[in-house]
Amino acid sequence: MLKPLSVCFLSVFLSACQAIPGSYDALLNPRASGKAFAAVTRQVSPSVVSVQMEYPLDPASMELSPADEALLKRFFGDLPQPTPPTKTPLEEQVVTTQGSGFVFRTENGRTYILTTFHLVDNARTVQVMLLNGQQVEATIKGVDPHSDIAVLEIPATNTPALPLGNSAKLEVGEWVLAIGNPFGLQHTLTVGVVSAKGRTELGINDYEDFIQTDAAINPGNSGGPLVNLDGQVIGMNTAIFSSSGGYMGIGFAIPINFVKTVADQLIQQGSVVRGQLGVLLKPLTQDLARKLKLNTGQGVVVTDIDPGSPADKAGFRRDDVITSYAGRPVTDVGDFRNRVASTSPGKRVEINIVRNGQRQTLNVEIAQLPF
Repeated sequence: MLKPLSVCFLSVFLSACQAIPGSYDALLNPRASGKAFAAVTRQVSPSVVSVQMEYPLDPASMELSPADEALLKRFFGDLPQPTPPTKTPLEEQVVTTQGSGFVFRTENGRTYILTTFHLVDNARTVQVMLLNGQQVEATIKGVDPHSDIAVLEIPATNTPALPLGNSAKLEVGEWVLAIGNPFGLQHTLTVGVVSAKGRTELGINDYEDFIQTDAAINPGNSGGPLVNLDGQVIGMNTAIFSSSGGYMGIGFAIPINFVKTVADQLIQQGSVVRGQLGVLLKPLTQDLARKLKLNTGQGVVVTDIDPGSPADKAGFRRDDVITSYAGRPVTDVGDFRNRVASTSPGKRVEINIVRNGQRQTLNVEIAQLPF
């Protein structure tokens, strides 16, 4: 069984890779595969940076709760009283954390670096360290908490911007490389494949469309690039699924097409403009889909409507099932939310619904989501 299966797998894999220069050599010679990964790493690493943040230390975070004090006293007796600080007052002390980022663009004498919002949120100072060890103080050009994207700005350097790929063309099974600073270990490379695309409803961000990968991603990788074998960025690493806090084979990256759209707006205007419909939604259950003669996943259900919103003005009602938006089928809540958000405010859109078993079309003028 093993030999025929191996031969079959190799022949299919080879035929799928014929368009890639040197792919036969890489597959027939494992050393060539390693050389290919090494070549991508050499190309990408100079543009990957370490992002270091300082945060004020909250004195309250150093205090023990009464329950903790009682537990410690039970095992260790009376606790020694802390001595007052003699040098730096506690409220002036800081804690330092570290993540990753990559050079996105250089223009007008400035270099722009992409990273995640959760890294720099409330940071007192942000330092960027390049591959050559040079440290530069960065300013935060703009942030978007809803998508966990931030743009940093530093004086122009000789560090080139990474080329961007097209995440819409990414396929499950493609090789990808993650480069970043997990646990402070500078420029660490991990390799894996695209495990899935279009992951939504994970509760990580307000707007989700994640690439899932099994390339090892750990704390400190956030903000680093996920690249393909051409050395193009196809995602920005942002989160992991873990019960231990460490790598468990499931990591998530924000698709670079989405990142670029947000980053462009942050650089140009410092904020992100999004469309708003004004409804709360839930997935279409199998039972309700059967009653309405729809397929499961063929729509989303309206559970509430904001008074005065575009949905309210257009005549939406609770329990309406939205089946298509601007001529495209609606498959899930996350996808629908993303599509509404990406619609320009003021644009009129046709939305197909099913209400009490009857199909209708509502015409809605999308409003702007408040900042």
